[in-house]
Amino acid sequence: MVTIRLARGGSKKRPFYSIVVSDRRRQPRGRFIERIGFFNPMAAESEESLRLDRERADFWISQGAQPSERVASLLKNMEASAA
Repeated sequence: MVTIRLARGGSKKRPFYSIVVSDRRRQPRGRFIERIGFFNPMAAESEESLRLDRERADFWISQGAQPSERVASLLKNMEASAA
C-alpha cells in the first residue's frame, strides 16, 4: 500500500519534515516514490511553514494512497486557509 507521510529531517531540536509518497513497508526516512512538499513547524513569521503540491497529492489519493493522520490534517488546514 502507498502512503503519504512526513519524513523527518533537520537537526536536533530543529525538525523539518518532507512530505513524501512512499510504500508503507519502507522506513519513513528511507526510499520514497515522490517528494510532494515540506512542513517546517519551527518557521518564523516571515518564513514559509508549509508547501504542498496539491495536484500531486490529489493524484496520489485518487490512485489509492492513504495520507497519514498528520498529513490529512495539513491538507484539511490548507483547504480551510485557501477558502
